[in-house]
Amino acid sequence: MSTLAHTMMTAARSADSGLAGPGGLDRYPYAEAPAADRGMSAWDATDPELGRVGRRSAGSRGRGLHGQLVQQLGQMIVSGDLGADRPLVPEEIGQRFEVSRTVVRESLRVLEAKGLVSARPNVGTRVRPVSDWNLLDPDIIEWRAFGPQRDDQRRELGELRWTIEPLAARLAAGHGRDDVQQRLSDMVEIMGHAMAQGDALTFSRADAEFHSMLIQVAGNRMLEHLSGIVSAALQVSGGPVTGCERPNEASLVQHGRIVDALATGDGTAAEAAVRQLLTIHPEVERVVPAPREH
Repeated sequence: MSTLAHTMMTAARSADSGLAGPGGLDRYPYAEAPAADRGMSAWDATDPELGRVGRRSAGSRGRGLHGQLVQQLGQMIVSGDLGADRPLVPEEIGQRFEVSRTVVRESLRVLEAKGLVSARPNVGTRVRPVSDWNLLDPDIIEWRAFGPQRDDQRRELGELRWTIEPLAARLAAGHGRDDVQQRLSDMVEIMGHAMAQGDALTFSRADAEFHSMLIQVAGNRMLEHLSGIVSAALQVSGGPVTGCERPNEASLVQHGRIVDALATGDGTAAEAAVRQLLTIHPEVERVVPAPREH
């Protein structure tokens, strides 16, 4: 096993053990609120969802209050607990989550940059409608993928990948670089070792880096800007096991074919291999054959 493969697999196992890396944030799945509670105010002290958020915060204060509050408010907005045009009063948020005004203010600025809230003089801060959200923001992708919109989000991500990745592979074949070629080969090697050991976490991380790098070397800066989106898509596309749904020999073979096509500068073969790889993914397979009816 290469040194790189051993390093990635060791790091993945450490992360899987629950140890957060520097600056790491907790990632919480959504819990469906009982139907009887959905009409209640998200700030109601008896709201079960608010109670869950409070307990999560208490158990992970060492991970950064600012990051936690962004995560919690973002999830509540995306899930619909805090609906469009909902006023967000900093003093009220600070009291409910037991954080300072500075933490609340900085968190709201982050959410504003993501298009989730807007702050205007004499109006205050309010939740914005879905049409204003930056749906390509990796955090919003994750929040949608594990919230009530999970099915739509994962389908949309699959369609987006089908649109951009085959083109990126074709373009990348014309930008051969030895260092990139070696890195892609390393990722395939790591995926192979991880699959043999049943290490789905390492497989998914190598898979995400492979696809992100493929887009970055396409030589198109607009496509390169989407590499983070593809990484986010891989992190949520398959639930607990990410990337190509589950590590399997078929997906590993297609990754190897992509590397081989890039090495020979064969853009057509690289594009075809990516399309075949994406079709292996069950979620993509359902949406590729024909346009949806509206």
